[in-house]
Amino acid sequence: MKTISLNILSRTEKLSNVRDFVSDAAKEFGFDDETVSKISLAVDEACTNIIKHAYEYAANKQLEIKVITNKEQFEVVIVHQGKLLDPKLLKAPDMKDYLIHPRRGGLGIHLMRLLMDKVEYKITQDQKCEVHLLKNLSATGS
Repeated sequence: MKTISLNILSRTEKLSNVRDFVSDAAKEFGFDDETVSKISLAVDEACTNIIKHAYEYAANKQLEIKVITNKEQFEVVIVHQGKLLDPKLLKAPDMKDYLIHPRRGGLGIHLMRLLMDKVEYKITQDQKCEVHLLKNLSATGS
């Protein structure tokens, strides 16, 4: 197992650093360009949600982005200390209604679940929040 990490301040202008960090790691892991883009987009959505909702745009907070790999699995863990989110309380968006009444936002978690093989939310013993985004190497192209 291999772990690399990146720490950033909770500012949207730092998201390009996160995308580059995750994309480089995913390419090195062996994913094709399409899968690298999917992973990068999912991680960007997760970080954006944390900055907007958990930290309410407070620019002095920290996000830690860890990439953990083993032979078959690529996992991105985003650690923060913002407001807790219970994703079980979020309903899947009504896409028909969304298309009839377009609006910005509201699709991030749905999109993350479509792009990744598994999305999990955890709270550590020291009350840090973690978003886990997993992609299996064998699932490339799906």
